[in-house]
Amino acid sequence: MGSLFTELARQAPVNARREVDTYAREIPEFASLGNDARALAETLECAVWFRRRTVELAPDNGMLTDRDLDYIASMGELRAGAGMSLASRQQVLHVHTTLMLREIDEATRALSADGPDELMRVMGWFAPQGERGIGAYCRGFVSVLRRRMPYAAQVALLAKALLSGDAMARELARVAGIELADACGVLVIRVPERPGDERDLEAEVEALVKTYRVPAFWRPGRVGRGGELIAVIPADFRADGLVQDFAEALGHPCAAGSASAPELKDALDQARRISRAAPLHRAPARLRARTLADVFVELAVADAPFTDAWLQEVARRLAPGPDLLLTLDAYYHCDMNRTLTAAALNVHPRTLDYRLRRVRELTGLDPASTRGVRVLSTVVTRDLSGAWG
Repeated sequence: MGSLFTELARQAPVNARREVDTYAREIPEFASLGNDARALAETLECAVWFRRRTVELAPDNGMLTDRDLDYIASMGELRAGAGMSLASRQQVLHVHTTLMLREIDEATRALSADGPDELMRVMGWFAPQGERGIGAYCRGFVSVLRRRMPYAAQVALLAKALLSGDAMARELARVAGIELADACGVLVIRVPERPGDERDLEAEVEALVKTYRVPAFWRPGRVGRGGELIAVIPADFRADGLVQDFAEALGHPCAAGSASAPELKDALDQARRISRAAPLHRAPARLRARTLADVFVELAVADAPFTDAWLQEVARRLAPGPDLLLTLDAYYHCDMNRTLTAAALNVHPRTLDYRLRRVRELTGLDPASTRGVRVLSTVVTRDLSGAWG
């Protein structure tokens, strides 16, 4: 055994103790380790064991055995059984990997002549076998969640893992029976007001997940307010059916936005902003998942207060009505087809013509002109989104 491996073996107990102390210092859920002698001993034993297995296997590039992986999985089970959160589990893996790499670096400072060769061997072993070890730890962690968590909670955990880039997402997807697409986006359904018990939503979300096979969860808003349904969807997923089913189950006005981005956390931010710019509707048939192409004007206006104030003044001019904003909404929704618009509003075509003339009188804008479409359609969407209170 060369000098690097000798040094790593000699320092294994000290380095393992440093790892456990780092857990207790940096991860709140580990702060109680000092008061639990058994948990402390098990954590320390595992940390020493992995370092010794590294020294045993790395010189000849040996693989972790099934027995080794089962032992690592048992540690994942132990942590999940103790109630460790996903965030803390991710911190544990990060701390372990960071400290192992630091220890290897420290041990190379006094390398012998054959040290560089040993360094290449240990690093070449650590990357693939470390990945296998992380996979086993995640497998053990998830096995406990499968036994203890309701299905809706498992799916919510999967969605959150995907959004945070957690490596455990693949294992969670297998547990939940959901096939993950190669390319995904995010759908956000905004519900500004929803009185009632939030716990009732669990069954509704679970039914949607089982129907559409996408991971989703409900994110409540401030106390007494609504919230958002957040779903991770395949890039080619047609989301309107899910949006309409959810709206029908709720019976409250909703708005939906969807977006794709290289990072799902960025897609979530975009989808959330789009949902806030999208018009609210109570009738499920009027709801669809808006994209950036649908509301890019409204998003730009939201960031330009003086423009937004000018549009709000146009909306105030329409207040004498009757029902002029709703009439314009139907008119543009029907692509300015008079017959379809009158039918949608359940009014006579001459009544529709009167209302459109009234819009021209109050604003100076012809709803069918290019300028009228640009200004009035934006006024309608901003008003129906609830942005103006």
